[in-house]
Amino acid sequence: MAILKVEGVTHWSIAVNNLEESEKFYGDLLGLKPLGRLGNSVMSCFNVGDHNILLCEREKPQTESDVEQRAHHSFTVSPETFVKACKVFHERKVPVVELTYRAKGYFTGRELYFLDPSGNRLEVRDPTWKAGMPEPSLEEILRS
Repeated sequence: MAILKVEGVTHWSIAVNNLEESEKFYGDLLGLKPLGRLGNSVMSCFNVGDHNILLCEREKPQTESDVEQRAHHSFTVSPETFVKACKVFHERKVPVVELTYRAKGYFTGRELYFLDPSGNRLEVRDPTWKAGMPEPSLEEILRS
């Protein structure tokens, strides 16, 4: 039995190297709704669905070797947005880490892992993909 009962999530925070660059990435490219900067101007709040995401500028920028490889933030998208993300990321040279088709587990679907400008690992996930459906490679999606 739990000792405390948390009632909800106020926000999740993502540490970033450059707040302005990250605001453009999360707002303009990913389409999260900007809510504004907090009073100290080193944090910027965005909203997507029922979630608030707080971008927090690091005091010391993170290098590529410091990046956590497994921790990531995942965003649910439609099949059309998934394909569009593959193409837009390629055009804008957003580093794509992996394309996965997950048939088993809790979060099934097709998943595209990529990096934000600060090296944080992110994911767009199309939950409509099911086992037995086609599994095109990233190159095949880019040519479609």
